[in-house]
Amino acid sequence: MGMFGAIDSAASGLTAERLRMDLISNNIANVNTTRTAEGGPYRRQLAVFAPREAQASFGEVLSQKMEAGDGVRVMGITRDNAPSRKVYDPGHPDANAEGYVEMPNVNIVSEMVDMITASRAYEANVTSVNTAKSMAMKALEIGR
Repeated sequence: MGMFGAIDSAASGLTAERLRMDLISNNIANVNTTRTAEGGPYRRQLAVFAPREAQASFGEVLSQKMEAGDGVRVMGITRDNAPSRKVYDPGHPDANAEGYVEMPNVNIVSEMVDMITASRAYEANVTSVNTAKSMAMKALEIGR
């Protein structure tokens, strides 16, 4: 993998982790949303990632010289099917006949852990881009 391939791979990771952070912040913002346009409480959203397909020539495919680490792509955004929490609050406008309110299936602790891992992954990709840039600069200095 060349220098630009390394930067491209890290850039795809930056984009994916930025989307993941956006979803996490959306989940945290809607931790108390009991009524949505679809009806019912807010459902936690998750990003689904997959490896990017390598852009290989016909000869590379025949000789099986495919390179690993071509980046990541977002396959889609899914809703978590975990059951919603039921909270007893008979005064709430969305309470059922027994006085229970269906709350979103968002756990603030797991969202914070996911946020930390997403930010660390983002930082790792930034470090990768900076290292590739530094290597390119050192290579240019050798030619002087």
